[in-house]
Amino acid sequence: MEFEFNEEQKMLREAVHSFAQKEIAPLVDEAEKTGMFPLQLFPKMGDLGYLCLSYSPAYGAAGMGKMGECIAVEEVAYYAVGIAAGTMVQGGIGTKAIYQRGTEEQKQKYLVPAIKGRKVASFGLTEPNAGSDAAAIQTTATRKNDSYVINGTKIFITNGPFCDFVTLAAVTDKDKGSRGGISLFIVEAGTPGFSRSKMHKFCARSGEVAELAFEDCKVPRESLIGEEGKGFIYVIESLTGGRISHAARSLGLARAAFDAALAYAKDRVQFGQPIARFQANAFKLARMAMELEATRWLVYNAAWLYDQNKPHVKEAAMAKLYASEAAAYVTTECMQIHGGYGLMEESVAQRYFRDARLNTITEGTSEIQQLVISRELGIK
Repeated sequence: MEFEFNEEQKMLREAVHSFAQKEIAPLVDEAEKTGMFPLQLFPKMGDLGYLCLSYSPAYGAAGMGKMGECIAVEEVAYYAVGIAAGTMVQGGIGTKAIYQRGTEEQKQKYLVPAIKGRKVASFGLTEPNAGSDAAAIQTTATRKNDSYVINGTKIFITNGPFCDFVTLAAVTDKDKGSRGGISLFIVEAGTPGFSRSKMHKFCARSGEVAELAFEDCKVPRESLIGEEGKGFIYVIESLTGGRISHAARSLGLARAAFDAALAYAKDRVQFGQPIARFQANAFKLARMAMELEATRWLVYNAAWLYDQNKPHVKEAAMAKLYASEAAAYVTTECMQIHGGYGLMEESVAQRYFRDARLNTITEGTSEIQQLVISRELGIK
């Protein structure tokens, strides 16, 4: 792989970083305090082409592949993991199945407005009794004439409190199991029988999540994405690519924590010298820098493989696993270097520390990533 970004990618990084610094950074404190996503960012980012970067220009997207998507996710996450979560779902698991498997009518109705930030997407998979075991979902979609009637509950759904539509996984044939009995549907907000209630996290508070409930929620047959019974395959396709973007989010967070720790260590004076000069802290910073570099290579190698249509399941899982655990390590050391100041609510160090706990759990836990990797090694 060529690890040097091309000129277009370099320009994208600079542009998104500048946008995030000017338009996102000033909103973060309030968004974290209130636990509310700044919804005005969706149309702003859509107008500039910063949403759904990997999709084709035929639908109004930038066509910059997974590499471009990861660059944007990293730069937004540098300022706010919660906000990055919302925009990441918009350009990833919330719309990926529509882009890859949807009809042209579905793409025009949902994908194009999502790319422009005029409609917000979410992805409904996780349930109270089906987290890592995604094949165990119990939400059902029963065919009735030219419609499906959906019943069930989804939890921890990013963008759930305010989404305009949800890409929903539901069981259409219990006898066929996950490989042939799960289908994907588009369910619009406001559909009778579809309700939602906001949930509250201790981390990434600017990214909103909800519980979604479906009670005899009737959707037209045209809401089915792709073929009936192929939904689990579509979910796996979306989740594999999503792991790479998730890893980029961890990279952005770790980078922010490292920069904050380095700046503080150079500025903070104790015993007559900056604390960065003490070997204990110098070694911490050296290790943090190494973890960042290793993460960067894993993330963009996986993204490059994805864009080249080369095998990438193992690499995506490795990138997600390593990046999330590196972020946990770097943010912990950032807290330690900040000392007592890091414990204060006003400190970004404590926010980075809290946010890092999200990344080893969501989009597949560290344990699930190790399971995926081991299976790719032929251990079954």
